[in-house]
Amino acid sequence: MKISIVTVCFNAEATIAHTIQSVLSQKNVDLEYIVVDGASKDSTPEIVKSFGNKISTFVSEPDRGIYDAMNKGISLCSGEIVGILNADDFYADDYVLARVVSSFLDGVDAVYGDLVYVDQADTSKVRRTWISGKYVEGAFKKGWMPPHPTFFVRKSIYEKFGGYTLDLQSAADYEWMLRVVHKHGIRLVYLPELLVRMRTGGKSNVSLKNRIRANREDKKAWEMNGLKPGTFTFVRKPLSKLGQFFSR
Repeated sequence: MKISIVTVCFNAEATIAHTIQSVLSQKNVDLEYIVVDGASKDSTPEIVKSFGNKISTFVSEPDRGIYDAMNKGISLCSGEIVGILNADDFYADDYVLARVVSSFLDGVDAVYGDLVYVDQADTSKVRRTWISGKYVEGAFKKGWMPPHPTFFVRKSIYEKFGGYTLDLQSAADYEWMLRVVHKHGIRLVYLPELLVRMRTGGKSNVSLKNRIRANREDKKAWEMNGLKPGTFTFVRKPLSKLGQFFSR
C-alpha cells in the first residue's frame, strides 16, 4: 500500500532539509514524497532540488497560502494514503510510516497518533506533549481534535469530501477534520504512540491575537458545516491544551 507524504513550504531554508531527511529515511514503506513550495525567496528551492529524484514531485510557484499548497500537493498524490508533514516538523523515528500503513490494513479511513512540541534550536528538548487519545463520537463538541501532522487519511476521503477551505487562515485543518470526522463519521483508529515532533511557534499560537483569531475561526468552521457546537466547545478547546505543558 503506497503512502504519499506532502510537505508545503515557504522560505523554510532553516528546517526544510531536516524535514525532508526524516521522510526519506522512513523504512519498510512504499513512499511517494511531494514537496510544494510557494516560490520561496530564500534557498529553500535549491535545498529541495539537492535531494534530486528522491523527491517524487517538486513544485515551486506562487500560491494562495498554506492550505492552497496542501490542496495542490494532495491533487498530485498517487498513493492510497495521504499524510501532511509541515516544513518544520519531522517524524519521531524511521518506522513511523510503516506502522501507520500497517494500521490501515483493517480497512479504516484514517489513522492518527501523538505529537510533541520541541525547542526550535534544540529539538531534543520537549516543550509540550499532545496525547490525542482514542476518539469517541461527539468528542469535537468537548474541544477534542488530533494533531494534524499525525493525521493520515485515505485519498478517497479527500476525493469524496473535498480538501481544505481557503476561507480560513489558520483553522482550515480543524474545519476539515471536523467535517470528515464529526459530520461525516469516517472510521478512525488511534495509534497510541509518538509519530511527529513539531518545532514550537505554530501559526495559530504565536501570539494572543492569533489565538483569539483562531478561536473565531473555530466557530466559523462549525457554522460552515451547519453544525451546532457544545455549550463550552470554544472554551474547552484551548483549555484542553494546558495539560500538554504538564505531561512532558
